[in-house]
Amino acid sequence: MTHLGMTASTRGEDPDSVAALKRRIVKLEKINAALMNRVERSVDHQANGYAMFQTAISLESQVRIRTEELKSALNHLESLNHQLSLARDQAEQANNVKTRFFTAVGHDVLQPLHAARLSLSALCEGTETAEQQRLALQVDHALSSVEDLLRTILDISKLEAGVIRPNPQPIALQPLFQSLTVDLEPLLKSKGLRISCRPTQLGIQSDALMLRRILQNLLANALQYTRRGGIVIGARKRGGDVRIEVWDTGPGIPEAERDRIFEEFQRGSTAGDTNRGGFGLGLSIVNRMAHTLDHRVELSSRVGRGTRFSIIAPFAEPRHVENTPAPAERPSHQSIGLASANVIILDNDANVLAAMETLLSRWSCRTCLVRDAHEIGEVIGSGAFDPDIILADYHLYAGLLGTDCVTALRAQLGRRLPAVVITADHGEETAAAAREAGCEILCKPIRPAELRSLMLHLLS
Repeated sequence: MTHLGMTASTRGEDPDSVAALKRRIVKLEKINAALMNRVERSVDHQANGYAMFQTAISLESQVRIRTEELKSALNHLESLNHQLSLARDQAEQANNVKTRFFTAVGHDVLQPLHAARLSLSALCEGTETAEQQRLALQVDHALSSVEDLLRTILDISKLEAGVIRPNPQPIALQPLFQSLTVDLEPLLKSKGLRISCRPTQLGIQSDALMLRRILQNLLANALQYTRRGGIVIGARKRGGDVRIEVWDTGPGIPEAERDRIFEEFQRGSTAGDTNRGGFGLGLSIVNRMAHTLDHRVELSSRVGRGTRFSIIAPFAEPRHVENTPAPAERPSHQSIGLASANVIILDNDANVLAAMETLLSRWSCRTCLVRDAHEIGEVIGSGAFDPDIILADYHLYAGLLGTDCVTALRAQLGRRLPAVVITADHGEETAAAAREAGCEILCKPIRPAELRSLMLHLLS
């Protein structure tokens, strides 16, 4: 009992040492717990880091795959861009070739067409039977259709290629309206229609040739669709603009078709007009040229009542046009009219020379056929031919121009010989060159009646 009841003091242990030991044990336990907690957190962090590392590897693999895909897409896109560039270059080259082709066709086709119309006119004047006259008129109608289509194709080609460049200037509308009315009146009379021109003192800022072409197409469109009544052309001022209006009493245009008719090869579907001619290109030309000139085109129509097309252009004070100096008087042996008139025909195309000679001989004219200025000089120098007027092609050969030959001939004669330049080039530069040389100008294929009227005017 004495042994079991022994205390720390009986064992000889110091109570303070035991307490200190206990405190140390507790402290070590806390340290151990903290270390274990830190180890656990470190393991967790390592696990998270490893997971992130695995994720990064996976993302890197995906990025590498996407990068390869992007490179492949970029290479494909670069290949497509290269192909598109080649296609664009080919398209531009084809467009340039097309423009050069139509320009060449314009001259090469208009030349024989010009000769054909001259020959046909001579044939019409020499026909003796009604049947021959009817056939000749049918051929004339066919030639007119070919001419209209060719001119339209050339206009579209030049507009697409940007060859036509406007030359805006003040234009007096009244002389233009009167000229268009006179040109159209015979066709209107043949259909039993009438045309009227409202007097105006207005002018606009526009290109003279392009504006005339626009109005010609609008009037031709009105003539094509109008069966009774007539056509009116006029102008009115609206603020700083002028509205040129072409009215007709045709069948009108349904509202659903009013945008579509300005597209190529589109014509109105008005019932009862199944025999209409034309190719559906006239209004497309109007729209394109108006856009080039920065003019607006407006349309108003009532089915069964008629249609009004309007061209809105900036107002401009009409510029005073000086009268062209009258040619010097011809020798006193010249008779009135064309009978016995001495005409020099200058052209490098044998077919045109032959056709013109045949036509003028039926007008009782004496002709001298020459191909260049050298031949003219020989004829005049010999004194065998005293010319009263010269009809000269504009483009001859090797850069030689008809206006140059006219100038040289006038210098040799010492007088201002009346001259008409005939050309397949409808550009403003050619017209300006003819005016500068003091020549009248006619565009191929010429209408013989127009040529005869101009010759009578110059020789009267």
